[in-house]
Amino acid sequence: MLLRTGAIGANFVDTKLRRGPAAGPLFQRPLPGKVTGDVVGTVEAAGLGVDHGLIGQRVAALSEDAFAEYVVADARWLAPVPDGVDLGVASMLPMGAPVALRALRTGRLVAGETVLIHSAAGGIGHLAVQLARLLGAGKVIAAVGSPTKFDFVRSFGADAAVDYSADDWPERVREAAPEGVDLVLDSVGGGILRQSLDLLAPFGRVVVYGAAGNELLDVPVASLFALKTVAGFSLLAWRTAAPEQARAEMTELADHAASGRLRTAVHARFPLAEAPAVHRLIEERSHLGRILVLP
Repeated sequence: MLLRTGAIGANFVDTKLRRGPAAGPLFQRPLPGKVTGDVVGTVEAAGLGVDHGLIGQRVAALSEDAFAEYVVADARWLAPVPDGVDLGVASMLPMGAPVALRALRTGRLVAGETVLIHSAAGGIGHLAVQLARLLGAGKVIAAVGSPTKFDFVRSFGADAAVDYSADDWPERVREAAPEGVDLVLDSVGGGILRQSLDLLAPFGRVVVYGAAGNELLDVPVASLFALKTVAGFSLLAWRTAAPEQARAEMTELADHAASGRLRTAVHARFPLAEAPAVHRLIEERSHLGRILVLP
C-alpha cells in the first residue's frame, strides 16, 4: 500500500537504533539506516492482490521508512482509523496500542488484580494504564522516571504513582500493594526487572516487552520458585504466531479509540524538516505521551 502521510508517530526505539553498536546488542541494524514510525495517512495506491477498495481510506501503519511524505506499508497490518479519531490516538493503533493490550493479555490479567506498569508515562505505558482499567484491573500502579509525571499517569487512570529512579521505589510499591503485585509490565529491564520479581505476589507474572535500559539480565531462576512467572512479548512474533487474533485485536482497539475509551496525549508536533529535534526531545526522557511529525 502507498500512503500519503498525514502524521508520523515517533518511537523511542529509533533513538537506540540510530546509535549503531553503541546502543548495545539488542538494537543493531545496519547503518546508514531508515527511521521507523507509526504513520497515519490516506491510501493512495494498492499493489497486486490487495483490496483496491481501500484507496482513499484513512489508515495507520507501522512503517520501516516512515519519515516521508509518502510511505509504503504492509497491507496485512493496516490499522483502521475510525471517523473522528484524532492523529495522536490514530498513531497508536498500529503498534503502541496492540503491544499494550497483548502484553496485558500475555500476563493473563484477571479482573480485580493489581498491575504495576513501568514507563507508564511513555507512548505504550499510558495506553497500558488505560487498557488495564478496561480489562478490569483492581489497582493500577504507574512507575515513571520523575515525580513530575505523577499527575499525568493519574489522569489516565493510575491509582498510584512511583518514581523508579528513586532508590526506595520498591517500598513505595509495597505501600500501595501490601499483598504484592499480580502483574508487572516491564520495558526497562536490568535492575528494574530484578526488583519487580521481588514485588510479585504468589502466582504473580512479569511480562517483558523491551529493555530500554540496555542492561540484559539473566532471570534469577530461584526467585521463580515462589510461584512466579516471567514471559516475553514481541509484536512481530505475536503477529507471526497468531495473525488472525492479532488482526482482531487491532479492530478491537480501533473501537476503543472511536468510543473515547482509549486516549492519548500529544506532547509536541514538529514539521518533517525538524525531525532531528524529535529524537533530541525523546532522549531527554521528559516528554509525556506522543510526539508527532507532520509533513
